[in-house]
Amino acid sequence: MPNDFNQQVIEEFRANGGVVGGPFEGSRLLLLTTTGARSGARHTTPLGYLPDGDGRVLVIASAGGAPRDPDWFRNLVTHPRVSVEAGVFRYEAEAVVLAGGERDRAFARAVESDPGWADYQARADRVIPVVALQEIPGPPDIAAPSFGAAVKAVHDGFRRELALIRQELSRPGGASLGAQLRVNCLTACQGLHNHHTGEDAGLFPFLAERHPELAPALERLAEEHLKLADLLEELRAAVTADDAGQVRVRAEVERLSAAIEGHFRYEEEHLIPVLDAVAH
Repeated sequence: MPNDFNQQVIEEFRANGGVVGGPFEGSRLLLLTTTGARSGARHTTPLGYLPDGDGRVLVIASAGGAPRDPDWFRNLVTHPRVSVEAGVFRYEAEAVVLAGGERDRAFARAVESDPGWADYQARADRVIPVVALQEIPGPPDIAAPSFGAAVKAVHDGFRRELALIRQELSRPGGASLGAQLRVNCLTACQGLHNHHTGEDAGLFPFLAERHPELAPALERLAEEHLKLADLLEELRAAVTADDAGQVRVRAEVERLSAAIEGHFRYEEEHLIPVLDAVAH
């Protein structure tokens, strides 16, 4: 895409916590920053991605079906250490070019979720590379002006992901559940579990020690974490069942989404004012 278009998308992405309009509206989008193979300069590119679980995502070097690999791909082959912006999260990652059967299975999942990838492959006079971006562990880096804003931004990220999954489950595609949809659901489950575990171990004890008046709210939120864990496990069971179907999984996702929204709203109402006061 032209550089001026990319820059417009990048600015909109950063200004709106990863939400953009135009051709990327309603899709999973990240910003990938690579180091120039020859220049050594940093270059940022907006890319669609596929969840892959276990702290990694996949990006596809399609270049719209062009016969030549895109610049960002050649950059990361030379310099595999990259930076990723996914919504409000920023992290360092190691780029790994998939090969052989692993690449073919990943690309098949991409085609299953969007047949346009097959069109690009048919047009390109090359095997389109698939790249795994493996997050390098480190402290969370959230682009938010305050603690309260960070909590809201994280919640909004989960809201968008669940909305995307509901949208994907509503598309006609037969009774069975596709491989990429399974990965999307399981990745969301793991992300929500990790978020709640982190709150139980860190945020909630921090607030309980400094704000005893929050005890009833924190107790309720901790109890809701247990109930949500049961819903997450039920969704995981539905997704991994041998006969997993879109109808059953969609019902579980809808049930989880409704419970998550109530939980998030209560948490935002009671904790964000206190967190923003702490920040000041």
